[in-house]
Amino acid sequence: NNFKWQFLGPTNISGRMTDVEVVTPRGKNYTMYVAGATGGVWKTTNDGTTWEPIFENAPTASIGDVALAPSNQNIIYVGTGEANIFRSSNAGAGIFKSEDAGKTWKHMGLVGTNTISRIIVHPANPDIVYVAASGTEWTDNKDRGLYKTVDGGKSWEKIFYKNEKTGVIDLVIDPKDPNTLYIATWARVRNKWNDPRTGGDYVGGSIYKSTDSGKNWKEISNGLPDVKYRGRIGIDIAGSNPNVLYAFIDNYQIIRENKDPNNVDSYGRPKGGTIKGATVYKTEDKGNTWKQVSEDSSFMEGLAATYGWVFGQIKVDPNDEKKVFIMGLSLNISRDGGKT
Repeated sequence: NNFKWQFLGPTNISGRMTDVEVVTPRGKNYTMYVAGATGGVWKTTNDGTTWEPIFENAPTASIGDVALAPSNQNIIYVGTGEANIFRSSNAGAGIFKSEDAGKTWKHMGLVGTNTISRIIVHPANPDIVYVAASGTEWTDNKDRGLYKTVDGGKSWEKIFYKNEKTGVIDLVIDPKDPNTLYIATWARVRNKWNDPRTGGDYVGGSIYKSTDSGKNWKEISNGLPDVKYRGRIGIDIAGSNPNVLYAFIDNYQIIRENKDPNNVDSYGRPKGGTIKGATVYKTEDKGNTWKQVSEDSSFMEGLAATYGWVFGQIKVDPNDEKKVFIMGLSLNISRDGGKT
């Protein structure tokens, strides 16, 4: 509560920062990696006092996600292509791997994915890796989906595919049962004249679960808002109690109509109705049932406003299942399981 935020760098901030990965345990190691939306990957070994770029010779500088292998943190996987679909987002060139803490890199395929939203490395076996691909920004793309390798990236199998319009935007693994995975899908495309929205053929993201390492999947949406209202979805699991998961849903349900034709949006068009926007759901039974835990209030309406398609990130304190962080126009915290 009393700690003040301070800028760590890198000084050339490379645009938006899309990921932070910290080598553990702290106290014995002070190494962090950060990824830029258009600035590659940076590394510090002294808690941010100095930084060095470690990905500047790669064929792309657009980074979606970085993952360290928990069992050997010298092994790093980098998924290229920012998944936030700004107009300034750039496509990537697949996935890359380093086995020497970022000194050298190998390209490991998945070029057609264009954007990679999340990478999870098996907690005990660094050769087992799951990659969530959100796909192209402007067009349909059959390379969307979830991929798995069991040989450290030499070969890949697509283990989840919805359709060419729907990518996988988030992914978590049960910390006590690595055979159990959860993914969030997002039916998404961006038009040149509009922000990403649900509608037309691009209707509805959802949440799916596998208990056999990705061989079979079951949709777990009981209690979530109607599929036509679901935009981007972020998910996380409570490390202290894996029965508990949270979902941050960009909810397009209209809660108030705009009756003033002079009330226009940033494009000069009459505003539509006010959407519900940032909404937090929780399950306490591993996804069998969900319930909304966030309040319906002006604070929640303004938390991400109409930009929930940008944020979509939710994180649970690994030691406290009721302490939850969500990203929006500011960084937000709940200490009571999402109620306030």
